[in-house]
Amino acid sequence: MSEAELVLVEEAKNCTLYTIQFLSEDDTEFEQFFNKFKDNVEFSPDLMRIVGFLGKIADFGALERYFRPEGKMSDRVAALPTVQSKLRLYCLRLSDRILILGNGGVKNTKTYEESKELSGYVLTLQNFDRLIKEGVKDGTIIVSEDRTETDKTFDL
Repeated sequence: MSEAELVLVEEAKNCTLYTIQFLSEDDTEFEQFFNKFKDNVEFSPDLMRIVGFLGKIADFGALERYFRPEGKMSDRVAALPTVQSKLRLYCLRLSDRILILGNGGVKNTKTYEESKELSGYVLTLQNFDRLIKEGVKDGTIIVSEDRTETDKTFDL
């Protein structure tokens, strides 16, 4: 198990963006995703498309139409972008106003389950989603209309 915290990325007008910080890592999950592809000529256009979607989400909210459903029916895992792209960024869409950015990678299989790397990122978010639901139930996490409050460290 690894310890992780929820970290604020941006508090925008219509959406608050968070990411996951594993305490054993220097970079957050989203920073790791961004840094993997920012200097890669092949994938940089797809990365910039995802960053553009994140700008729209900050401006207009984490509306369902911006995401591709991933994971299981019982969790809130989604992926960006919905348009043709070689990259996937996996997220937890808690509401139209709260989004948790995870990690992602190159989508070169038909489904994320066929990729050990991508299925690992989805599994991390599924576990994090379960822990958030448990925290809300036991009162250690407060999820309001546009923010999530906790000082909890998560064991993933």
